[in-house]
Amino acid sequence: MVNYIEQVATLFTKQNEKARPNQVENNASGYGFQLDSFTRLNRWLILGTDGGSYYATEREMTAENARVVETCLNENGLKTVQTIVEISKSGRAPKNAPAIFALAMAAGHDNPETRKAALQALPEVARTGTDLFHFARDVENFRRWGRGLRTAIATWYGEKSPEELGYQAIKYKQRDGWSHRDLLRLSHPKPQHQTQAALYRYIVGGMDAIQQENTRGQPVHAQNLPPLIQAFEEAKRAPKERLLTLVRENHLTHEMLPTAWKNDAAIWEAMLPQMPQTALLRNLGKMTALGLLTPQSTASRLVTTRLTDTERLRRARIHPVSILATLNIYKKGQGERATRRDNALSWSPNSEVVDALNDSFHLAFQTIEPSKQKHLLALDVSSSMASGTIAGFPGLTPRIASAAMAMTTARVEPHHQTVAFASAGMTFGPKNNAGLMPLPISPNQRLDDILDTVNKLPFGGTDCALPMIWAQKNKVEVDKFIIYTDNETWAGEIHPFQALRDYRQKMSRNAKLIVVGMTATAFTIADPNDQNMLDIIGFDPTTPQLLTSF
Repeated sequence: MVNYIEQVATLFTKQNEKARPNQVENNASGYGFQLDSFTRLNRWLILGTDGGSYYATEREMTAENARVVETCLNENGLKTVQTIVEISKSGRAPKNAPAIFALAMAAGHDNPETRKAALQALPEVARTGTDLFHFARDVENFRRWGRGLRTAIATWYGEKSPEELGYQAIKYKQRDGWSHRDLLRLSHPKPQHQTQAALYRYIVGGMDAIQQENTRGQPVHAQNLPPLIQAFEEAKRAPKERLLTLVRENHLTHEMLPTAWKNDAAIWEAMLPQMPQTALLRNLGKMTALGLLTPQSTASRLVTTRLTDTERLRRARIHPVSILATLNIYKKGQGERATRRDNALSWSPNSEVVDALNDSFHLAFQTIEPSKQKHLLALDVSSSMASGTIAGFPGLTPRIASAAMAMTTARVEPHHQTVAFASAGMTFGPKNNAGLMPLPISPNQRLDDILDTVNKLPFGGTDCALPMIWAQKNKVEVDKFIIYTDNETWAGEIHPFQALRDYRQKMSRNAKLIVVGMTATAFTIADPNDQNMLDIIGFDPTTPQLLTSF
């Protein structure tokens, strides 16, 4: 006799089999739910695809997400452009490159209204010269240099004040085979006043072109240039004492200085009081190596104050990932490429700076109001979570980054437990926990210590149902399961949404499931038909607040 229950039972289903008709096969040959196109667009704009993943190369993931952008553009081009602008301007993404690429695609779309909206949005998304060069490189793959594109580039230059444009011209000189000289020659912006005319002439031809007459027979003089440009030119030949004065009075950055002075501690000390927040993060190792950031020094006090200034972090759009990546490199005392270069920069980390970076990471997120519910913070530490990088930052794998994300919630919510899981085929720790173990970490620990702890855990397969199974087996009361994962689950005997349903019934608790996606894949373990399940994006600065308010 046929056992019909064995053939069609739907209460529990292996993860490598479909449990619902609307499930799709993920990259690991398990089954999950498909994200809609605009959710995938948001995830990619924030997380990027640098480094690829365990199951897909960077090229494959980028091509796949480019198709997602195309789908969104075809479905609603204006909404797509609006999404690109919103994520770029809000500082929700660690890097602007995905937004630049997506905007370039929109600028070459078949729909005229979409193209127009994308080109009008260029100054909002491409905020620096480097962004503009990225856009020029990308857009050539999607369209030719017609009038609309030339006008958009000319507008980018024309809308900037002389001070802003002068800063861009000497800080971001060239990238990706493009320079400001190239783009000005292509776009032909018309100067509206003498200072603008002098700047355009200077960018295209340097100081030699300033004294030449323009087409109307009127000379453009050096005194028409902004003071920053004049200081930059003088700095090329200035002795050290004069250079120090020029740096202090005109806020010259290291990109604007002659190479001969870039390893001088006094020059860096002169730059420090006005150093932009992003540049501060990027040059902590350099300043430490030069002996400027010694313990209890004036420079160290200034740096640690700046790193923990919430308002400065907000104004500079400093993303938590940038801080975490800086911490990850700074505490090692050398850059990621140090092993391949004999003369690579190295330093002895200043503990005051390390502590400030720990605090700065949490300050970079939006203010979080605790929900005071019971949270189970579950970190996927399977093999796939150790592949790829978050937004391309060296060494910052999804596995490490998820631990940092979890601590932002743990520091706020008084009722929480933290566990690590992989799959039931492996064991954790002395108690032989099958596939899952409580993590011996505390929100009072330094973040860098927590990252080291998680990074040393063993690897295994992926079973995202384990947190719910473990909580039910041990009768742990949970209001919110928060699972940090790449959603490539495949190894379990029961799907995660089924395990949550079983937990709710056995424990008589309407527990919620929040899935924090740590890579830009197309999948989620959250059932879209369950209003008490939510899929959100890892390392979006708004994520910790969403976790507590859901």
